[in-house]
Amino acid sequence: MARALTLAERGLYTTTPNPRVGCVIVKNGNVIGEGWHAVAGEAHAEVAALADARARGHDPHGATLYVTLEPCARQGRTPACADAVIDAGIARVIAAMRDPNPAQGGGAERLQRAGVRIDMGLLDVEASAQNVGFVSRMTRGRPWVRTKIAASLDGRTALASGESRWITGAPARADGHAWRARACAVMTGVGTVLHDDPQLTVRDVATTRQPLRVVIDRHADTPANARVLADANALVVTAGSRNAQWPATLEWLALADDKGRVDLEALLRTLARRGINELHVEAGAKLNGALLRAGLIDELLIYFAGALIGDPARGLFEFTTPLASLGQRINLEWSSIERLDGDLRIVARVKA
Repeated sequence: MARALTLAERGLYTTTPNPRVGCVIVKNGNVIGEGWHAVAGEAHAEVAALADARARGHDPHGATLYVTLEPCARQGRTPACADAVIDAGIARVIAAMRDPNPAQGGGAERLQRAGVRIDMGLLDVEASAQNVGFVSRMTRGRPWVRTKIAASLDGRTALASGESRWITGAPARADGHAWRARACAVMTGVGTVLHDDPQLTVRDVATTRQPLRVVIDRHADTPANARVLADANALVVTAGSRNAQWPATLEWLALADDKGRVDLEALLRTLARRGINELHVEAGAKLNGALLRAGLIDELLIYFAGALIGDPARGLFEFTTPLASLGQRINLEWSSIERLDGDLRIVARVKA
């Protein structure tokens, strides 16, 4: 199963909106086939592993199949994997976790009815973490939201003037691109667009797919020539009308809440409906603060530079309403702390 999880990682940047899945087939104590899901619409991991076994000259009849996700039971763009497993004569299936997709579930039951032994739960925590966005979209109806921030050790993201390039070193920036690459969409605010004119594309990681770029722009102030709008792979979300100067091909969405601001929660539900599993946020303190106070951030990805900036300077999160007491603070669970050359990378999850 550990090998199957490693195989699933090969689809880290490419499987969206589908989950990352790996599969290993074992017979008489020997691995006879391996596979992983690479791209939506192409063979699922089980089918790829069965094809690999046959290509190696092995008959999978009577073998045990290890897979990181319960085999699907519904015909979609590809045939149901449970049927392929049954037709191949697999004797036993060991799946790490159940499929949280209600439209695809039921594979375990179908296998059991066909006389295939099915066991689940082996390395389920690791498998769930690998598909944290897919699980979030299926069970909560919204993407997994990860906010990336680069800051000095005293928690400052920029000088008071807005200057921020570069707080962290090249290794940290390259690592940030890897996290961008695994996301289905990258989101920022109009303030960042106006000040930094970012591209928000993946450039330091080899990938065949670019995440959707989302701009939160309450008053439609994003310039028509902003680099973030350079192609059709962008979405601007406002609380009102469209900017008449924007290209006709630009996708635009108006989502206002009862206070005339962009309804962030409704936006997340909308992104989930279009297949966004992981949403990567690279924004300023204002948007970060709004997302955090609304309980919409799941995970923090913070790069701390070995440097101090001091006040006055810009912080990580801006709260429009200050906390009344420390009892209202937002607590975190540490996931990892790693050194990247002269910087520290901290990954932490927001406690429920």
